[in-house]
Amino acid sequence: MSDAAAPHAFLAGNGLPQRWQGRDRFVILDTDFKRGERFFATWQAWRDDAQRPRRLHLISFIDGPLTASALAQPASPAQVGRRAELQTQWPPLAPGLHRLFFEQRQLILTLVVGPLDRHLRTVNAAVDAFFLDDDTPATGRALHRLAANGATLFAGRARPPLRAALQTAEFNLQAEHPDAPETTGWRGHFRSQRPDRHRPPAERRAVIIGAGIAGASTAFALAAAGWQVTVLEAADRLASGASSNLAGVLRPLPSADDNRLSRLTRAGFLATRGLLQSLPDARWSACGVLHLARDDDHEKRQAATVDRIQLPADLLAYVDQAQASQHLGQPVAHGGWWFAQGGWVQPSSLCAAALNAFPERIKICLNAPVDRIERQENGWQLLTTDGRELATAPIVILAAGTGASRLVPFAGIPQQAARGQVSHLPAIALQPPKVVLCKHGYTLPAIDGICLTGATLQLHDNEPQARPSDHLENLAGLARSLPAQAGKIDPTQIDGRVGFRPLSPDRLPIVGPLPDLAAQVGQPRLNAQPRLPGLWCVQGFGARGIVWSALMADLLLSRLEGDPLPLANDLVDAVDPGRFLLKSSGRPPEEDDFDDRT
Repeated sequence: MSDAAAPHAFLAGNGLPQRWQGRDRFVILDTDFKRGERFFATWQAWRDDAQRPRRLHLISFIDGPLTASALAQPASPAQVGRRAELQTQWPPLAPGLHRLFFEQRQLILTLVVGPLDRHLRTVNAAVDAFFLDDDTPATGRALHRLAANGATLFAGRARPPLRAALQTAEFNLQAEHPDAPETTGWRGHFRSQRPDRHRPPAERRAVIIGAGIAGASTAFALAAAGWQVTVLEAADRLASGASSNLAGVLRPLPSADDNRLSRLTRAGFLATRGLLQSLPDARWSACGVLHLARDDDHEKRQAATVDRIQLPADLLAYVDQAQASQHLGQPVAHGGWWFAQGGWVQPSSLCAAALNAFPERIKICLNAPVDRIERQENGWQLLTTDGRELATAPIVILAAGTGASRLVPFAGIPQQAARGQVSHLPAIALQPPKVVLCKHGYTLPAIDGICLTGATLQLHDNEPQARPSDHLENLAGLARSLPAQAGKIDPTQIDGRVGFRPLSPDRLPIVGPLPDLAAQVGQPRLNAQPRLPGLWCVQGFGARGIVWSALMADLLLSRLEGDPLPLANDLVDAVDPGRFLLKSSGRPPEEDDFDDRT
């Protein structure tokens, strides 16, 4: 490795660590992760600097296979532990963005998997320093969009097309050795001045309405970033709504065209696994999830989808009938999708673990029903029905599930309640599956002597009590999935639970700043819509609260902080509350949309 290409040269070439000292946040973009050499050098420099920024973001690109084992190359003693920590978190490298957290979530690595020239445009960040690899294509326009005021860059080598592109993108360039421009390192400085679109908040204090999985995950993310958070819960306990089920399914939802729902559930699945691994008190099992085909044609489509989208096998694989039977522990007629890293999660334990992780920063108020949200000079006031003040804060986040629809600021968002009933089957009454089974609904392995199966779906149905007719429907789905399993179970003699899930018309979450409907004129573009200042929501999770929660919490925090976003730009827009003001939203829900329940 030449001196110009050595990791320390990229730091020095960007004036680091001096340039980041005293900063609240600093963002670095590296166009080639390689095997992490520059990442580890930057991590070490950050650790060694007493004046380091409060949070350091590194965005790094990977184009090609890279396994966790490949990261364990010879390293200095100081790097051995960090390489092991990175290996532990290393995700299946599916296309898209993957976010990893280190140093109590103060050092954040965002891996972008895919060709740089195609995926650079999907990144949303204000970058302070660029590490450009020798083979960086001429991507000046994208770097111009990402550059923060005063941004710098260093390239171990910059060929003439890249230098021309960077100069057009308003970077002043200087060769370290002008007499050898083709082999020397190049420094650059962004000379343009622009408004700061990624400002950190003036005050890190928020109130979250709701202590279910959306509110708990959001509170955890904010508290980990140094926020003071008050959580207001209308009920007398945490996770009292849809998040109080005994367990729910954790897995992505593939599609042949790898559509937005598929990309979001994949990113959410990996983000939730990462969160669970950091919360030892959360109860979950990575037992695997088997989504069996309904018939021969469906099995062929499932196999074709796996072949087409080419995800890592530990994320998605096709298994035949014999392999499926082995995974399940009993014979089945078809193969299907196998999610080796999937499993089940107990939502209430996740909520409790997240809310108890930072007791000095998270205040929980039970029996605190919010009836009105009123704007004040410096924020928002939250009131009960009788006018009693519950809290005030500059930032208010709605995570109230179906209860959000009765609050005026959210009234214009087309969210509806979907009633779902799960059935609790005594494990001794059937042969429990060894893994989570999805086919006609889902069935979980035995948990505390109970197998959950379900779930029904009813819109415009407010009945809170479990009904034998719905148990019968769930048992029929179980019998179609595993013939002869449910025939001897009396639907009038089993327990269950009813939950009401907040469902959006297009099946996607509703996350971001709330639109100001009174100020809306015409149909402005999404980024030009007037918003209610300081009023945000994490809503619309539907039946996928477990899958969405960690990712959407990270997205909300990143938008509040002005940090790099954990999702591609088109997916951020896809979940923005303002999307419903642009056009009609989506299609009605279908049975298959409710395989994953919280």
